[in-house]
Amino acid sequence: MDILHLVDRLEELFNESRTLPFTRNAVVDEDKMLDIIDQMRVTIPNEVKQAQQVLGQRDRFLAQAQEEANRIVALAREKAEQLVEREAVVKNATARADQIMAQARAEAQATRRDADDYVVDGLQRLDAEMTRLQTQIRNGIRKLEEERLHGAAPADSPAPAPAAHEEPKAEPTTAE
Repeated sequence: MDILHLVDRLEELFNESRTLPFTRNAVVDEDKMLDIIDQMRVTIPNEVKQAQQVLGQRDRFLAQAQEEANRIVALAREKAEQLVEREAVVKNATARADQIMAQARAEAQATRRDADDYVVDGLQRLDAEMTRLQTQIRNGIRKLEEERLHGAAPADSPAPAPAAHEEPKAEPTTAE
């Protein structure tokens, strides 16, 4: 039975009671009143138990909700930390990659410069050698021409020396 229904019955019993003249006292049917009070004693503990059960369930639900909220917050923090760490790793890797690329460019430029210097040095030596060889070739041609011109002259007579300002003419060579 519902406790509120019992309270209503108790109130009806009081309203049906007779009041004593010149007092605030009332005459109530004792049996009916004790019967309602007994029913209230039985009903109240059940309702209190139900209320306590509801409160217990509420507390469990709140505890579970709090645990879930704490778990979600912890996961969110962990995820945020991972993202921050990952971002830091990416930044460090990008900075390191930029550093490596700059170093590689500098090394490539230095290697290119060294290679260019080596080639220029080799070409300059080749030019000097070719100039030396060309001088030897011209001297050889000049000597042969002088011998040819003076070949008809007696071997004892000295060959006329070419004028200092005069350059011997080289004969064209033909490629075979």
